[in-house]
Amino acid sequence: MNPETRQQIRENAQYLRSVRPLDPEELFEYVEGQPHPAVVRQVLREEAVDLAIVEQDDGTFVPAPEGPLSVSRHSVERFPPEHETRVEALLADTYGEDWAGGDSGDRLRERVRDIKERYLRQDRVKYDELSAHGYAVYHLPDYYAVATHVLCELAADGLLPSQLRVLDVGAGVGGPALALADIVADAGGLLDYHAVEPSAAADVLDAVLEPADGSHDVTVHRETAEAFDLDAAVEDGGPFDLILFSNVLNELAEPAAVLERYLGGLADDGTLLVLEPADRNTATGLREVERAVADDGPATVYAPTVRLWPHYAPESESWSFETRPDIAVPPVQKRLDDPAGGTGEFVNVDVQYAYSVLRKDGRRAIDTTPDRGAHAPMADAERYVTDRVNLLAIKLSRDLSEGGSNPLYLLGDGSQTVDHFAVLTEPSVLNDDLGTAAYGDLLSIQNALVLWNDDEEAYNVVVDGETTVDRAR
Repeated sequence: MNPETRQQIRENAQYLRSVRPLDPEELFEYVEGQPHPAVVRQVLREEAVDLAIVEQDDGTFVPAPEGPLSVSRHSVERFPPEHETRVEALLADTYGEDWAGGDSGDRLRERVRDIKERYLRQDRVKYDELSAHGYAVYHLPDYYAVATHVLCELAADGLLPSQLRVLDVGAGVGGPALALADIVADAGGLLDYHAVEPSAAADVLDAVLEPADGSHDVTVHRETAEAFDLDAAVEDGGPFDLILFSNVLNELAEPAAVLERYLGGLADDGTLLVLEPADRNTATGLREVERAVADDGPATVYAPTVRLWPHYAPESESWSFETRPDIAVPPVQKRLDDPAGGTGEFVNVDVQYAYSVLRKDGRRAIDTTPDRGAHAPMADAERYVTDRVNLLAIKLSRDLSEGGSNPLYLLGDGSQTVDHFAVLTEPSVLNDDLGTAAYGDLLSIQNALVLWNDDEEAYNVVVDGETTVDRAR
């Protein structure tokens, strides 16, 4: 198609979009040479993000919705088959239909083992084609699930606009990209998606993301996070509504400096989301970076580790992460695992992650400021150890007791210098909110006994028969 034809279709669409639904069966008549309606439809799909239009079931196009993205999904039971089909097609194109068998299967399994071992040693991974394919099999499904859970929470809070401009820094093999595309398409919105990914993982991203279909537009920048020209991207298309760092901070030499630079490309009411694995090293490293840019920098923590007390900042280790139900075993993983004995070595269905949601406008998920007359800040724990006190605290873990007799939960209020753990010694109807509350929920804890735990070098907040625990929001 010549550029003039495309431009005429665009100009007519811009003129008519506010007058009536755009019908390719009508619009082609206004274009010189009268291209086939199918050609007009394809141009409208490709230009949908720029024109701010969405396709209807009857084949016409109307102005895209405005306001927050309305999302219905809130759970992930499995990696969608349509995405898995594209992963398998990529592997078959590269290694043959029997990609999980023979030499190619052995190479993939050995590379996945190497990736896992390097991760445990905190060594850097070389992201060549084989590594990218191993990541696609082993990590893409759980990265998709993690991103879906968190993004749906952001949408439920009204933080994602229906016309969403996203920058995915260190996009990898595309887990968050697929989650974004699915969420936005299901909600009838538009996604202007930009990925920053210099490695061979970008080839996988290209393969698993469907071409622009009228709901999303994809641009892949094959540069490092440090080299990417953020200012030029903002000047070209405007600031971003969402900037995402997924499983990449731990690979940056100066993560806090990089994160702070990217905050400059965020819209005034935008959100910066950081996702990291749940292991101690990366999860606590995330909190260190969060503190650098939020307590000593330009950002505010929106969730989950909200600073409840003004003029305080946490100093505790805070190994804090969320856990969601496992996803079903992806067939692509089972296919790689079976030739190795079917032991589950190449199956990864756990959905556990540490995350931080940052903003520049001061907005917090929990907009509450405690009253010293009613609650004690954790920063003062040394003063009230062995006393009974009232606390306003955020639940920052699932049960950590691993089946022990006393359920154990990490707490925080944004002021703690040392970790605080709620220990449930006497369950009752008055304190059952401690166990049933979700990760990130605010709890009002009344009359809890605070003790020092020498073995753990932490404070125990003892919740017994005299303690009341209530969700505070």
